[in-house]
Amino acid sequence: MITGATGPVPQRRSHPANAEKTPVTADARQSVLIIDDEKDVHYSFRRLLEKEPLEILSAESGDEGIRQARKAHPDLIVMDIRMGQQNGLDTLRELRQMNPKQVVIMMTAYGTSQTAIEAMKLGAYDYVLKPFDIPQLKDLLFEALAAARAMKQIATFPTKLNAEEIRQTIVGNSPAMQQVYKLIGQVAPTNTTILITGESGTGKELVARAIYQNGSRLNKPFIAINCAAIPENLLESELFGHEKGSFTGALAQRIGKFEQCDGGTLFLDEIGDMPLTTQTKILRVLQEGEISRVGNNQSIKTDVRIIAATNKDLWQAVQSKQFREDLFYRLNVVRVNLPPLRERTTDLPILTAYFINKFRLKHPTGPSQIAEEALAAIQAHTWPGNVRELENCVQRAMVLATGNTIMLANLPEEISRGQRSGLSGAPRPEPVAPSSSAPATPTQTPPAPSTLSPGAEPTQNDVAQAVETLFEFARRNKSFKLLPAAERELIVRALAETSGNQVQAARLLGITRATLRKRVDKFGIHKRMAID
Repeated sequence: MITGATGPVPQRRSHPANAEKTPVTADARQSVLIIDDEKDVHYSFRRLLEKEPLEILSAESGDEGIRQARKAHPDLIVMDIRMGQQNGLDTLRELRQMNPKQVVIMMTAYGTSQTAIEAMKLGAYDYVLKPFDIPQLKDLLFEALAAARAMKQIATFPTKLNAEEIRQTIVGNSPAMQQVYKLIGQVAPTNTTILITGESGTGKELVARAIYQNGSRLNKPFIAINCAAIPENLLESELFGHEKGSFTGALAQRIGKFEQCDGGTLFLDEIGDMPLTTQTKILRVLQEGEISRVGNNQSIKTDVRIIAATNKDLWQAVQSKQFREDLFYRLNVVRVNLPPLRERTTDLPILTAYFINKFRLKHPTGPSQIAEEALAAIQAHTWPGNVRELENCVQRAMVLATGNTIMLANLPEEISRGQRSGLSGAPRPEPVAPSSSAPATPTQTPPAPSTLSPGAEPTQNDVAQAVETLFEFARRNKSFKLLPAAERELIVRALAETSGNQVQAARLLGITRATLRKRVDKFGIHKRMAID
C-alpha cells in the first residue's frame, strides 16, 4: 500500500532521447497496468492517478497480467516482484519476450542486490522499494510514460540479455547502492568497457565480479591483476607475455594474461598506477583487439572484455600528464562510482550482520549478536578505510568477545572512544541484532536528566524542559537527528518498561499496537534476536 514520504527515495534516471522536450505529464492516450496480488495496492494506485488522463488496468497475478498485456498493450506496467507463489521476474521475462519495448517498473519490499541486478538485466525501466515516496513515485511513473512515448518514435532500444543468477556478495540497501545494482544489471550483458571508481576499500573488485557473473562471458575466464602490486619492469610481461630470451631472466616463452583470458574478462585493478609505456599497449588492445608479446612484433588477436578500477582521480592524472588522455576516454565508456561508507551509513547495520555471519561460518561458537551501544559506535564512525576497515573491525571484535555478544569494549579504541563519552553513567542497553532498516544512530546519545521526584506527576513544563535539553544537545552536535533519535529512544524505553509487551508499550506511548510494530521494524528494534 502506498504510504507517505517515509520510504526509500527511488533513484532518478536520465530521460530517454526525446523525452527531454516532452513535459513530464500523463498522456490521455496512454494506459498503465498494475500487476499485484494485493487489492490495496490497486486501490492506492487508482487514488494516486485518479486525476490523471490515464486508463488504469488491473491484474492480480502474473498470468493475468500477461493476458492483459497481450490484449491491451499498455504503455506502462507496474508490477510486484513477489506475488504469492509467483515470481515477478519470470513474468517480467515473458513480458519482455512478448514486447522488447515494454516499459516495466518493478515494486518490491525486498531491496537485495540480486533482485535489483536481475530486474535491470531483464530490462526493467526501474524498480522501487516499498513503502513509496508518493511525489517521487509519480515523477518516476511520468518519466516512464514519457519513455514509452519516445520509444514509439525510434526504431529499437537494445534488449537486455539474461544470465546466470549471481551469488549475492555485495551488501547494502541504501539508495546509492541501489543505483550501483541497477547500473550493474544494465551493463553486465554488454561487452562495453567499464571503469569502476571509488575510494580504497569500497568493494570495486566485488562490482567487477558481479558484472562478470551477470554477463554473457560467464563461462569464460575472469582474471584480476593489481597494476600497483607488480613492478613496472614485469607488468608488461605479465599482461602480454614474452618470448624466451627477450630480457634477462626470460628463460622460457610466457603466455600473458590477455592470451590466457581470451574470450573472458580481464579486471585491471588500480589502473591509475599503470606506467605510461604499458598504457600505450592497453590502448592498442582496446582499439585493435591485438597484443604483441615482449620480444616479438607479431600481432596476436585477442577478445577480452576489460573492466578497470582505480581509487585515483584519473582526469586529474590526465591533466598532470601521468595518464594518457586517449586511454582515459577509451576506459571511461561507462563509469560505476562506488560511494564511500560514510555516505551510506544506513548500510552499516546490515554490513555488520553480514560480516558476523561470514566469520561465524569459520568459527560457529563466536558471537551471534552485537550490543546496541557497540552498533551505535559503528554507525557514528566515519570509516576512512570503508568496507574493508569495517570487516577488519568486526573480525577483531569477534575474536576479543568473551560471550555471545560483541560489546563496545571489543571495538578498536578509535571507534569506541567517542561513543563511551556520550554513554558514561547511562545504563547499558540490551544487545540487539543489526537490522538493515535501522537508521543511522547519532554520534552521541544526550543524557536524560531526571528532574522529577519519585511519584510526581509530570507537567507540560517538565516535558518542555526535557525537550529543551535535547535541542541544546542537537545545537552542539550537528550530526544529531533529533526526531528519529527521540522517537526510537522512547520506543526502546517503553518496551524495556513493559518487558517487551507491545500492547502495554503502545498504551504507554499513546499509539496503536500496529503503529508501534511499524516503528519497531523501521528502527530495527529487537530486544534480543540472533543474527544467523
